Amino acid sequence: GEGQALGNLGIAYYTLGETRRAIEYYEQHLAIAREIGDRRGEGNALGNLGNAYAALGETRRAIEFYEQDLVIAREIGDRRGEGAALGNLGLAYADLGETRRAIEYHKQALVIDREIGDRRGEGNALGNLGLAYADLGEYRRAIDFYEQQLKITREIGDRRGEGNALWNMALAHDTLGERPQAIACAQASLVIMEQIEDPNAAKVRTQLEAWQSKGWAAKVRARLEKWRGGAEA
Repeated sequence: GEGQALGNLGIAYYTLGETRRAIEYYEQHLAIAREIGDRRGEGNALGNLGNAYAALGETRRAIEFYEQDLVIAREIGDRRGEGAALGNLGLAYADLGETRRAIEYHKQALVIDREIGDRRGEGNALGNLGLAYADLGEYRRAIDFYEQQLKITREIGDRRGEGNALWNMALAHDTLGERPQAIACAQASLVIMEQIEDPNAAKVRTQLEAWQSKGWAAKVRARLEKWRGGAEA
């Protein structure tokens, strides 16, 4: 119907980065959905408005829309919609630095994704939990979630997700002082990102080169120290 068409136009403008224009279409979709009593359409419009405001950095406003979306999803028994709303709330609270609260939402999303067999959603939830625990400084726990995410992304052929999981693992290993593991994960991530032309490839390449050059410098220093020690003896 007309509401759905307006929603699709909103998504098109959002994809093009014209977020304010997208919001206008989402608001029209929302008005029509409420008028005709289309609860699912109303929930979708609310979720899209949440995403748009989140993209604009208006996180508190986004949360208001996600909460309304969640209420409707639960009312109509839309488990997939409920999982998506919970995940979005998790991301929003993480953005506000409320990491413990974010974790609670991501855990609820994970339960639903597993229940309904949404493997992509499950992978995303695991990755988001990894990021949250890394933010709390619990890097071993973060790596555990990234490894679970990685397994799923490989199973379902989600190359972008696989590249992201490997890169996040690289960062966690590096923070723990495990440079060889960090380099191995970053190398694997870079191969994928270059294949799919991911815009993050340049960032990964730069960091990888820095790690490798530091590693080489450390080896040279160690050899010099050994040589000096030998010369003094």
